[in-house]
Amino acid sequence: MRTKILLFFVLTIGSITFFSFTGHNNDTIKPFVVVLDAGHGGHDSGNTGNGYKEKDIALDIILEVGKILEKEPGIKVIYTRDSDKFVDLWERGAIANRADADLFVSVHCNAHNSDAYGTETFVLGLHANKRNLEVAKKENEVIFLEENYEEKYAGYDPNSPESFIGLTLLQEEYLDQSIMLAGLVQNNFASNLKRKDRSVKQAGFIVLHQSYMPSVLIETGFLTNKKEGAYLNSKKGQKEMAREIAKGIITYRKNLMLATSDSKNPVITQEEIDKAISEAEEDIYDGVVFKVQLLASSKKIETFAYNFNGLKDINRHLEDGLYKYYYGKTSDYNKIRLMQTYAKDNGYPTCYIVAFKDGKKLKLSEVLKSQDN
Repeated sequence: MRTKILLFFVLTIGSITFFSFTGHNNDTIKPFVVVLDAGHGGHDSGNTGNGYKEKDIALDIILEVGKILEKEPGIKVIYTRDSDKFVDLWERGAIANRADADLFVSVHCNAHNSDAYGTETFVLGLHANKRNLEVAKKENEVIFLEENYEEKYAGYDPNSPESFIGLTLLQEEYLDQSIMLAGLVQNNFASNLKRKDRSVKQAGFIVLHQSYMPSVLIETGFLTNKKEGAYLNSKKGQKEMAREIAKGIITYRKNLMLATSDSKNPVITQEEIDKAISEAEEDIYDGVVFKVQLLASSKKIETFAYNFNGLKDINRHLEDGLYKYYYGKTSDYNKIRLMQTYAKDNGYPTCYIVAFKDGKKLKLSEVLKSQDN
């Protein structure tokens, strides 16, 4: 009986939040502008692994993403290119800035001298390792194909690590939102398409630096991998990748609207959530620790409740060059689900549950499958 009460409580809270979100959506005046950027184009073919052309695949995926988004009420789509033409990196960002865009999404295909495969999504930041630096350098070298690049980029050298140091400053305030979108897209690729998840990463991409809004660069896979290259070059692969990118953008927009609707007036009180937790039936996973991830940021934030909308029991970990902030710590899955609901109601609509065992992060789906509930 307690389990049924718990589920009703969670669903009830979800329905309250949903109706609040819907009301906010009807009040929207400015369209949500998404700038879609197909990498390379024209005389810049991008990488040509296994004979495929990155510029063509990126464009086909972007156009498919646009078709999906254009059917969504309130979303306006702008393309940096919708045909096989060359657009310099400076102009791609300028297109987004002139449109006062809400999102900038750039699509590319990867290459490597090994049989590497999988998807990875980048946000602007200092390179966390040599591999990220090499990917950024490869994409940034496109500037040498542009006219007057010396004037446009003020002596920027794609081959110099020092050139990356100043790139993050203007994008810093958008980093959290960029990471949110990147995480949604990567999760869609891994969960729905079973693509290898090479994670969300930071690197110094010029095309992201030029845009003054949340921005991501998606490497959809490796053309140099025979199997993955064939998949990305196929209509089936392109439609599937585009579908998951579009779903990530749509979810991001909904989460953003939700966060700005009623987050200042939470429906659930601390007393109510404590009471629900005390009455909920336990669902213990031995040796597993569940936490609610609230956000990831390059900024080191003190873990006081007033920095997290009143949430207590916050802990911070430095992972892959980013600070990740977690709420709660328990082996009881029912308890952590309630804590997640409470966090969502207090201004963290995109928070999610993560699982650890012996200090190592595990896939939540695998943890839940491991125990018969």
